[in-house]
Amino acid sequence: MAGLPDHIKGLAELSPVEDLLLAVLREGLPGVRVKTLVDLHEKFPLVLVRRDPTWGGWQGDTRFTDAARVVINCFAPDPDGDMDASILSEAVRVVLRDAWLHQKVYPRLGHIIRVDMNSAPRRATDWATATGPVQYADLPTGIWRYESVYDVQIRKPRTRPYISQ
Repeated sequence: MAGLPDHIKGLAELSPVEDLLLAVLREGLPGVRVKTLVDLHEKFPLVLVRRDPTWGGWQGDTRFTDAARVVINCFAPDPDGDMDASILSEAVRVVLRDAWLHQKVYPRLGHIIRVDMNSAPRRATDWATATGPVQYADLPTGIWRYESVYDVQIRKPRTRPYISQ
């Protein structure tokens, strides 16, 4: 299969919000896995980033800003999983805030122009309490999960993200 033609790729003006947040959090949290999907045999600690389908949108802004509600789950294993997941959630907040305040630009992804915490990190021991999409019903034994929700606005990269260079 040849994939999408370049003239179709050239129509894309925004990179997905998740792609930018993955780059921001991977750089800011070295040594911690930051992903959008859970592997069958996952390793922890883990930060899971998911765009919430209930809010977000493009308001016709010619500068191509994008807004999204993003659910971030932080997982950590025992023996100190509860405390570690809480600390990891706070570290996520600090990394996102700093990327916004410093207007850190990520090539081909853009940058954060605003970030607001919509829901502070809270302990959640199963997926039944999750506000965003989930992949399995129960957490593995000995794993703690903290969930937080952010409203994020991003600005497009200077070049279109999917054009071959």
